[in-house]
Amino acid sequence: MNETVTRRRKGQGPKNLQSRWTAIPSGEDDAGRPGALKRLGAMWSSFRRHKRDGFKDSEPPELPGQVAENSSRQHRYVSGQYFFEYLVVVSLKKTKDGSSYEPQITYQFPKKDGMAKYQKEEEEKTLKAITLFCFPEGINWAPLTEYPSETFSFVLTEIDGSRRNGYCRRLLPGGRGARPPEAYCIISTLACFGLFSKILEEVEKRRQISTAMIYPFMQKLREAPFPAPGHTVEIKSFIPESGTEIISLTRPLDSWLEHVNFATLFDCLTDEEVLLVFAAAVLERRIVFIAEELGTLSQIIHAVAALLYPFTWQHTMISIVPEILIDVVMAPTPYLLGVQKHLLDLVTDQTDLLVVDLSDNKKETFIASVGDESSILPPKLKSEILEALSARQKASTVEELNRVVSEAFLLFFVKTVGHFRSYVKHSRGGGPGVFEKRSFYKAIDSKTTRHFVKLFLQTQMFDLFIQEVEQQQPGPQQGIFNKKILEYQEKKKKEKAKKH
Repeated sequence: MNETVTRRRKGQGPKNLQSRWTAIPSGEDDAGRPGALKRLGAMWSSFRRHKRDGFKDSEPPELPGQVAENSSRQHRYVSGQYFFEYLVVVSLKKTKDGSSYEPQITYQFPKKDGMAKYQKEEEEKTLKAITLFCFPEGINWAPLTEYPSETFSFVLTEIDGSRRNGYCRRLLPGGRGARPPEAYCIISTLACFGLFSKILEEVEKRRQISTAMIYPFMQKLREAPFPAPGHTVEIKSFIPESGTEIISLTRPLDSWLEHVNFATLFDCLTDEEVLLVFAAAVLERRIVFIAEELGTLSQIIHAVAALLYPFTWQHTMISIVPEILIDVVMAPTPYLLGVQKHLLDLVTDQTDLLVVDLSDNKKETFIASVGDESSILPPKLKSEILEALSARQKASTVEELNRVVSEAFLLFFVKTVGHFRSYVKHSRGGGPGVFEKRSFYKAIDSKTTRHFVKLFLQTQMFDLFIQEVEQQQPGPQQGIFNKKILEYQEKKKKEKAKKH
């Protein structure tokens, strides 16, 4: 999804700038060797299994292009939603013995006051987790004279199922001589990295002038309401020698893809390799992605999860595994993990998993695999996905690219399981429906497709999806998946009519 950000000086016309995306992963706690999870649980209440409540949001509330223009405040802004909860600065401080560095929060804006004791304890655990994910490499740091800024992200999933997103910008602060990098991390309940990536660029711009410049900007941002899809919010900000600037942040209409950028996925992998990863993910297998860049890991993992739409990955998903938690790769349950390349040796002694190297200088893409990934998807449907993906070469924007890619995989699910609603039977007295699994997959003519669907029906993502469907009342349903199903069924009817 492309995020259009417009900047202009007062009295000047707009100039469009395009910003790149970093994906936002989620984290849960049903995986990992007991030792790893014990350490994790003691300091952080994240990595919790998604509660079923969160699944209800898997269908977008509005179809792309259906957001009506309305100048009233309630339609221009998401009700009750504001940009962020707080900003923290994480600095590397020398340990007492002076032998290494450890990350510490040196500033929090705004400070949280008036919390009850248990709330304060939970907040301290969260803040500790933030330091860990801002500097996942551990304590092996040294002062630097050059350091390229990088942006990445993570998700904190609380015990009650609520989710907070961490958007992190690591940079080398202004000054002379060698110095350690620092991180600026925004915590928000909103999953919209296009906006937050640009906001962090503005934070860095002000940091290089003076730290005092950051907080007036963040205060204005905090006071601004979060725009609804297709709308814009304007932030006025004063910068010495530049004057007052108006920073316009616009959300795209396709809000269900606004935290995804498929470009990085296809920069790192060929179309055929993406299909092998998709095949492993759709059957909920263990997958580890290897790269040195934190931004690459977070973008790739969230892009892979987005390929599963309208289904939702229900297992452990950590975009950047901190070195102290690397034992999580030993978990027997499904996961999507991002691991920095210097930790590769701690991963490759595992069996029955897919290890994907995203590096530019890789010798081979798949360092380890189960071996059957190429035979999971039905051959005919696999060819159709590849043909649909070829259209992305004509895409001129990230938004167009995202649409082409998402529709290619969405149509795969339409063709394999799109007839599900005909096999949810409701009683006359109302109440939940009942999914007739056996009749559902027996209705599929193709033997290879039927074999795939029988495997897919055993996944947790399909199980939770169909449980939601069983709770729905009979009749037309909203959402882009249902729209695509109706379009496909209509197309099949017309083709059948032509034959007769």
